[in-house]
Amino acid sequence: MKSIKIGSAALLSLALVLTACSKEKETDTPAKQTGGASQSPSADVKPQKEKLSLNWLVHVQANTNLPEAGKDFVKKKIEEKFNVELKLDYMISGQDYINKTNALLASTPPDMWKDGTPDGGNQYAVSGLLADMTPFVSPQTMPNYFKYWTTEKEMKLYQVQNNFYRAPVPFDRSIFRSLYIRKDWLDKLGLPVPKTYDEYVETLRKFRNGDPDGNGKKDTYGFTTAGAGGSIGLDWPEYLKHGLTFPRKIENDRFVDIQTDPKIEFVINDVAKLIQEDLVDPDWYLNKAPQHVEKAISGKAGVVLGATKDFAFDSNPQSIQARTKQLFPNANWVPLNLFPDTPAAVKPSPANPFLFAKTVAEKNPEKVKRSIEILDWLASEEGYLLTHYGEEGKHYVKEGQTIKLNVDAYTNDIAKQGDFLKIWQFFTPFEAPQIFGLTVLDSRMTDHDREITKYFTTIKLNENEGTSLIPPQGFDLAGFRKRQAELQTKALLEDKSGKNWPQYREELMTKYKGNELFESYEKSLRAVGAIK
Repeated sequence: MKSIKIGSAALLSLALVLTACSKEKETDTPAKQTGGASQSPSADVKPQKEKLSLNWLVHVQANTNLPEAGKDFVKKKIEEKFNVELKLDYMISGQDYINKTNALLASTPPDMWKDGTPDGGNQYAVSGLLADMTPFVSPQTMPNYFKYWTTEKEMKLYQVQNNFYRAPVPFDRSIFRSLYIRKDWLDKLGLPVPKTYDEYVETLRKFRNGDPDGNGKKDTYGFTTAGAGGSIGLDWPEYLKHGLTFPRKIENDRFVDIQTDPKIEFVINDVAKLIQEDLVDPDWYLNKAPQHVEKAISGKAGVVLGATKDFAFDSNPQSIQARTKQLFPNANWVPLNLFPDTPAAVKPSPANPFLFAKTVAEKNPEKVKRSIEILDWLASEEGYLLTHYGEEGKHYVKEGQTIKLNVDAYTNDIAKQGDFLKIWQFFTPFEAPQIFGLTVLDSRMTDHDREITKYFTTIKLNENEGTSLIPPQGFDLAGFRKRQAELQTKALLEDKSGKNWPQYREELMTKYKGNELFESYEKSLRAVGAIK
C-alpha cells in the first residue's frame, strides 16, 4: 500500500506539472480543435507573439523623410500587426549607402537590408556574410510575394554562388529610362524638340549661349549628370548614338558590356567635344545624385536623364516637373528620344535583393522570420494599398476594383509630411495596382502626364535574357568596375579623347580579368539558350 501511495503522489505531481506546462503553453499555441468544438475558452484568440525589436536598412528616393511617429500610420500598423518595434534606417542609394551597409555588417548587422551594391550582394555571399534563405523564404512563408511578384523559377535563376542567398525586391517589368528636355526653353528660342543627335548638340549650344531663361546672363548649360567624383556614368546619350544599349546587349551571339566595349572610344570622343565646347554643367563630374537633378530644377541645365515613370509628372509633387514649376511656373519638361530605332535598354531583370546576415539568422532566427512576415504583408494587397495610397476611407475609397484618391487628404497627410509613403514603398517601389486587378483614379494626372505615359509605349526595348549574370568565383567585380571608371575618367579628363581607350581596355580584359568575366556571362547565357 505504501508503494501505491507513493506512486499516486508521483502521478499527481506529474499531472500538476503537465497542467501547469499546458496552461503556460496556451499563451503561445492555439488550442486544438476536436470535432469542431474548442477545448479552450481562448481557442479563438490569436496568440500574441513575443515582441521583437527589428532594425532594417533600405535605400529610398531623394527628398523624402519619415514624419513624427504619430503621423506615420504605416509604422504604427506594422508594429501593432506584427508586435514589433521597428527602426527603419533609410538613405539615398549610392556609395555612402554601401559604405554604411559595410560598416554595419562589420559591427551590428541590420536584421534585414535592401542591397545597394553593383553586384547584387554577390561579394557578400563570397565573403560568407549572407544567411541561407532556404528555411525562411518560400511560397509557404511568403504567399503574397510569390503569388503577385515573382516565381520559384525566377528565384532559382537569380541565385549567386549556387546557394539561396538572396531574393529580389519586386521590380517593375517596364523601363522608364529617358532623357528629358526643357520644352519651354525650346519655345523661348523658337526651336523644335530635337530628333537627331546633331540637332541635339545644336540645341545644347543654344541652351548655353542663347539665354533660354531670359535673365540676360550666360548662366545656363545644356546637359547635366552626376559622376560622383568617380566615373563618367551611363546617362550620356552618346552611348546610344554608338549602338550601346543600356546596360548590355547580345550581338552576334556575344555578350556586349556597354561600359567596356571598344566603342567607348567614340563615346568619350563625343563627350569630350561637348565638354570642350562648354555645353555641359561644369560640376557634372563631382555631382552626387540627385545634385544634377537639383541643378536642372534650379534652371542651370536644360537636359537631364530620368529613370522613373513619374520623373516629370505634374501629379508627382517630388518630380522634376512639379518642383521646377514652383520656381518657374511656365517650366515644361518633356521626354526626348534621339534614337527611336535603337533599343534604349534591356527589359528589367531582378535587381536589388533583400538580404539577411548569416549572424542574425544563426543567433536570432525569429527576427528573420518576423521580417519575412512583414515583407510578405507589404507585398499583399493590404500592404500595397496602405503604402501607396494611404488609409482607406481617409486618403482613398475603394469601390469594387476602383481606387479613388482623396487628393487633398493625401497631399496634407502624406505629400506634405515628407512624402513618406515613398519610403515605405521600398519593397514595392513602383505603381502596379493592376497586379491586384485594381484601377486607380487620380485627379492629379494631367494631359502632360498621360502624354509621357503614352511616350513610353513607343520606346524600343530588348528582351531580358532570363538569367542572372554572376561573376566567376573570386572575381573582384567592384575592383574591375573601379579601374574601368578610373581609366575612362583619365581618357576623358586627362587625355581629352578616347584615343587611348583600346590600350586601357586591354588592361581591363587581361590584368583585371575582364575576358574571364564575360566568358562566365556567356556560359550562363548559353545555359538558358540566350546565345548559341
